[in-house]
Amino acid sequence: MTTQLTETAKQLIPKARIVSFKTWTEVLPTEIIQLFQTADDESRYFTESDLELLKTSSVVPIFAIEAASLLGEYAAEIVDEAREKVLATYPNITAEGGDLYPPVRAEACWRDFWHFLRCITYGIAGNNTEFTSQEGLHYMNLLYQELLVPLSAMVCGLEAIKTASLKRFSSEQQTELAPYFDHLVARLKEFS
Repeated sequence: MTTQLTETAKQLIPKARIVSFKTWTEVLPTEIIQLFQTADDESRYFTESDLELLKTSSVVPIFAIEAASLLGEYAAEIVDEAREKVLATYPNITAEGGDLYPPVRAEACWRDFWHFLRCITYGIAGNNTEFTSQEGLHYMNLLYQELLVPLSAMVCGLEAIKTASLKRFSSEQQTELAPYFDHLVARLKEFS
């Protein structure tokens, strides 16, 4: 079954980019910002060569780079755990008549989880908890309204991404990393 996107949704999708590197010029060199921008433009996690280049920059803490690398490596498992949490919390959400039915809607939701984690890794690797774009989040909010995305399930999933991610770190590291997840959870909770 194919779900057709409205013209409004098609116009909102390219504008709903939730990360912005505009304010990073004060703390990171241009070539490092370009590395982040390229990864985001290509909607991907950092490659091994990206990570090696980041390690050569003395402005990015090694722990941040290693944490972003680990999260990228385990992204599929983390997203699977978040999906399981959403399905346990909202058992009928993917059933006929549920907010994530037909299956293409559920797949879009899980894909968003993957992108949320990707964006969080940029914040971590850039050592910047305020990694989101107000404008991009505005358009994402409009897109979610247009597509009738179940916001409570998305917040549940993002909180599950945080839990699944942080359990891979020591308690001290969890304290250091939690604000990156909390920032995006708080922004998503502001959606109407």
